[in-house]
Amino acid sequence: MIANMNFTHKEGIDMNIYVGNLTYDVTENDLRDLFGEYGTVSKVNVINDKMTGKSKGFAFVEMENDANGQKAIDELNNADLQGRNLKVNLARPRTERPARNNW
Repeated sequence: MIANMNFTHKEGIDMNIYVGNLTYDVTENDLRDLFGEYGTVSKVNVINDKMTGKSKGFAFVEMENDANGQKAIDELNNADLQGRNLKVNLARPRTERPARNNW
């Protein structure tokens, strides 16, 4: 297991990496190319606002190999991408949230 920021990652499951402080212009292909320098990227998901469709400034990147994923985290955290310092770390497990009332 790889431990980072009090979260653990189980071997055999693609490593899910949080990437924050993105410019609103960063695309999934930009992140696939950037993280692809460290190993095989299985999935990239730039998070968009449901109402506007615009990026929220963060994304998740899944990498097949834990060692390559950890190297990407170590080397890309605080690295510059399009004039912004990236925040890169192991993604926290998703927690259930109560349903929101949309009046």
